[in-house]
Amino acid sequence: MYRRRRWVVGIIAVIVLALIAATAFVVITYADANNGIHRSSIEGVTGPKQNTGETNILIMGLDSRVDENGNPFPQAIYDQIHAEDASVGGYNTNVLMLIHIPANGGKAVGISIPRDDYVDFPDSPGGVDKGKIKEAYGDAMEASMTALSAKGVAEADAYQQSRTAARQSTIKTVSAFLGGVPIDHFVEVTMAAFYEVAEAVQPITVCLNHATADTFSGADFPAGVQELNAAQSMAFVRQRRDTTSSDFDMTDLDRTRRQQAFMVSLAVKLKQASTFTDFGKLQKLIDVAKKDVAMDDNLDLLSFAQQAQSLAGGNISFVTLPIDHFDTVDGQSVNIVDVDAIRAQVHDLLNPPTPTAAPSASPSPSASAASTGSSGDSGSAATPAPHPVYTDSSSPLQSGNVPCVN
Repeated sequence: MYRRRRWVVGIIAVIVLALIAATAFVVITYADANNGIHRSSIEGVTGPKQNTGETNILIMGLDSRVDENGNPFPQAIYDQIHAEDASVGGYNTNVLMLIHIPANGGKAVGISIPRDDYVDFPDSPGGVDKGKIKEAYGDAMEASMTALSAKGVAEADAYQQSRTAARQSTIKTVSAFLGGVPIDHFVEVTMAAFYEVAEAVQPITVCLNHATADTFSGADFPAGVQELNAAQSMAFVRQRRDTTSSDFDMTDLDRTRRQQAFMVSLAVKLKQASTFTDFGKLQKLIDVAKKDVAMDDNLDLLSFAQQAQSLAGGNISFVTLPIDHFDTVDGQSVNIVDVDAIRAQVHDLLNPPTPTAAPSASPSPSASAASTGSSGDSGSAATPAPHPVYTDSSSPLQSGNVPCVN
């Protein structure tokens, strides 16, 4: 009996020590991340801070081939992501997504803004009043670098100050475009960050409606459900054309839908893999963040992680803002949009009607049968299919299950 009691006490001691170590790791990692991640102030950029309890976070995915300090990526990463080196590419925000988290714990919404939408630039960076929304970042950064260099500011300092100016300009541009929507926080990621996050949690399950390949992005996928490694994941979200002889006509809007689908697939993977409690993976993700991620001064990482866990559970849907037609302006292909219609849509998405109580009457047999079918493009079914199919890039994409997309 004494030996058994001693064994039990020993096990309890090990558990307690493990809990203490876990707590210490979280605290140290949290402090380490906060000290290492690049931060920029956006205080007052889109007006006074909200006191409504809701939160708007702008996700900015940069197409630049350098990290947050302006340093080139390791050559191995360029090889894996099928991208040119640091001498190619600018500072376009090829991914712009507003994440709206309601105050009442309701369902969040992710609003994707097509990168080539032709919009007004409130700051007129470098004297440019209009352009593709993705160019606001690079134009503001270049104008800031020029001005600071003329003042004799050291190159490294000028670079970081100009990145801050670029973020503020992009946030102001997006806010004005959406009708004055306040933006509380931002998260900026580079191409390397995306790749290294995918590498940390690979393989990631995705589903495609068509077999497709693209020599530019390195995409080469069969139709159906499949597991991707980090390099394939990069090709999955970057592909915007099909270079095979098939009649599948892929567009940039399909790429935006791929990005949304990948976020859902990644959330499913993170939840299944218990990444939020895997200290090794957490440390790797923190290391990636310190090199290739930037955030605003007031974004608390612990709160953000808790929100991310909630969203990983399926409490978010994604939409893509519509395009009226395509045109050519100053030799560039652009998306012409109906600004008033977009602002009305965004207002409705951010202010959904209060749910009403369901009718007390029993549903008809046909209605009950319909409610258990596949979710499809409408996303309105009560029981989603294991892999709901989305063929229209403009329909809302529901989270919670790995979706099949173009």
